[in-house]
Amino acid sequence: MPAKKPVVTKKPAAKTAAKKVVAIKKGSTKDDSGLPLSVVIRRRIEAQKARFHANDNISEFIKPGELEGLVDEVAEKMQAVLESLVIDTKNDHNTQNTSRRVAKMYVQEVFNGRYVEQPTLTKFPNVSRLNELMIIGPITVRSACSHHLCPIMGRIWIGVLPSKDSALIGLSKYSRLTEWVMCRPQIQEEAVVELADMLEKKIKPIGVAVVMDADHFCMQWRGVKDRDSKMINSVMRGAFLKDSNLRREFLALIDRK
Repeated sequence: MPAKKPVVTKKPAAKTAAKKVVAIKKGSTKDDSGLPLSVVIRRRIEAQKARFHANDNISEFIKPGELEGLVDEVAEKMQAVLESLVIDTKNDHNTQNTSRRVAKMYVQEVFNGRYVEQPTLTKFPNVSRLNELMIIGPITVRSACSHHLCPIMGRIWIGVLPSKDSALIGLSKYSRLTEWVMCRPQIQEEAVVELADMLEKKIKPIGVAVVMDADHFCMQWRGVKDRDSKMINSVMRGAFLKDSNLRREFLALIDRK
């Protein structure tokens, strides 16, 4: 009789397969498998099916220490941009460290609102049951056009009509929240809407109004090169939208500033 073949029992693949651990050292631009840090962060976002447009905040997908590595990666790629622009960064003393300066500027300053968490907003109960119009501004804002990455420089006024159930926040918090929203590449029309949405959610007022007046360097520095053009946007919510007298009072008062 022919010899019986030994029976080989296969272990389930799930038990034998080891999970791949992706590690990124602090300040590194790549993980252990050689993937760029930006790709690792992007994959985390895509795994959660989250959006990461230019004006979105992605801080929840960035781990401690990774922003340093992101600066290094952007600096490497910015150096390639300078070389493609045929700039001799080796012998030109003015541009020898430009790539790193630009990388730090984007990640740590002008686009910082994408990479850090929303500032903490300490809220207070409306003990005195205030229900009068409050106006905060003008708040100086600095942003960037997402079409050309050119500066947007302007001012914002915020109007709030609280109710007895509204939360109150410190005056400086309006500026901090505004800066956090504006420090991203975006368009002005969307920025003021996002700011109004956040204020409504945080304070829960009877009404909120936001007006932004800004210069756009994508018009002044390039293109038509019209240095006198400005853009003004207003968002009116709740009582400001329904009550024309309240709206007129708000607009008349900010016109005096």
